[in-house]
Amino acid sequence: MSLKSSSDLPAGERPLTVAWFSFFPVEWLPDAPEEIKRLPRLHPASWQRVLFDQFAADHRLKLHIIILRKQFARDQTFEVRGVTFHLRKVQGGTRAPSFFWLDTWVIRRVLREIKPDVVHAWGTEQGAAIVANRLGYPQVVTIQGLISWYEQVVPVPWMVKLAGRIERASLPNAKTLTTEARFTVNWLQQHYPRVRVEQIEHAPDPVFHQLRRQPSLQPLRLIFVGALDYRKGGDVLLLALDQLRTEFQFELIVVGGLKPDVRELTAGLSQELWSRVQMKSNLTHVEIAAELNQATLAVCASRADVSPNAVKEAVVAGVPVVATAVGGIPDYVIPGRNGVLCQPGRVEELVTALRTAFTDLEFSKGRVNVETLQKMRIYLSPQTMARRFYETYVSVVQKTARG
Repeated sequence: MSLKSSSDLPAGERPLTVAWFSFFPVEWLPDAPEEIKRLPRLHPASWQRVLFDQFAADHRLKLHIIILRKQFARDQTFEVRGVTFHLRKVQGGTRAPSFFWLDTWVIRRVLREIKPDVVHAWGTEQGAAIVANRLGYPQVVTIQGLISWYEQVVPVPWMVKLAGRIERASLPNAKTLTTEARFTVNWLQQHYPRVRVEQIEHAPDPVFHQLRRQPSLQPLRLIFVGALDYRKGGDVLLLALDQLRTEFQFELIVVGGLKPDVRELTAGLSQELWSRVQMKSNLTHVEIAAELNQATLAVCASRADVSPNAVKEAVVAGVPVVATAVGGIPDYVIPGRNGVLCQPGRVEELVTALRTAFTDLEFSKGRVNVETLQKMRIYLSPQTMARRFYETYVSVVQKTARG
C-alpha cells in the first residue's frame, strides 16, 4: 500500500485496516451508545480520543478499537463515526495475574474477524505490548508511561511493579515503538537499541488550541491537573504554596484529587492555604479548557513524568507553566518564553520558580511569548499526530511485506 498525502483514496484502493487495543475511554465519547456513556468514567486518555477524531474522518484508514473491561454488562460491537468498537466483558482480577494471556485469547478471536493490516497496542500499563508480541500481526506499540523509569525514581505499588516487570519482558521483542519527547526516545534507544523508536507527540484536543484567554489576575489563579500524589509532586506543590501564602494572593484549582500519601506528608499545612484550594474531578476536556481559560498559571511539580498531557494542554492554550524539568517537560516549557522550570522534589526550588512567575511582567498576567505559542501549537497539533501515526502504520506494513 502506498502512502497518500490526502485523506481520500483513489478509486479501487482499499483503506488500511488498523486495530487498537486494549483500553480506550469509550464512555467519554459524546456519541457512544447511552448504556456506554452511563459507565463509570475511567482515565480519559484524551490523546486517544484526539487521534480517534482525526482517523474517523480519514478515508485512507478503517479503524477498529478493541476494549476489554470488567465493567461492561455484555459483549457488543457497534460503530461510531465509521469506527468499529469491539467491547468484550472480562472477569475482574484475571487479566494481570494471567500475565495477560486472557487478553491475548480474547483479542486474537476478534482479530481473526477483523484481519487487520497492523495492530496498535496502547501502553504497557495493561499488558497491551506483551499481547502484541504474541499475536503475530505487524505491530506498533505506544509508550504512554515509562514504568521501568518511574520505578527508578519514585516508590510504586506492587501492581505497578508487576506492570514494570511485564514492560521489561515485552519491549525487547517489540518491532516499532512510538513515544513522546526526546527524553523517552533516548531512554528507549539506550535500553533497547535493536527496537525502532519513533517520536510522535500526543496532541491536546483542538479546544485547547483555540482558547481566547481571560486569565484571572486578582487573585492569581493557579491550576493543577492530575492526582495530587507523590509521583506528581503534590506534597512539594502544597508545601511551596504554603510558604508563599503571606507574600501573594492566589488560589489553587486542583482538577483531580488528594491522594493518601500526600495527605500524610502535608498534615501540617495551614488552614489558610486549604481555604484557597478548590478540588474538582471528572471534568470533560471542554470543562478543563474553561478552567485554563481563567487560569493565570499552570503548575506541574512531578518527580517522574514522561509527557504530561496537562502540561501540553496548558502550553497550547497559552497558559504560562511552572514545572519541574523532568522527562519530556523541557520539550514544551521554554524558560522565559512560556514558563519557568525547576528541579523536582525540592520545595525551595519550586518556591523560587513560583515567585519568579508571580512577579514576571508577562507570566503574572497569564501571558506567554506569542511566537513560542504558535510554534507549540504546530508541534502539538492533532493533524501532525495523525499524519505521523499513519506514516508509521504504512511503514510497518510495507516493511512486513518486504520481509
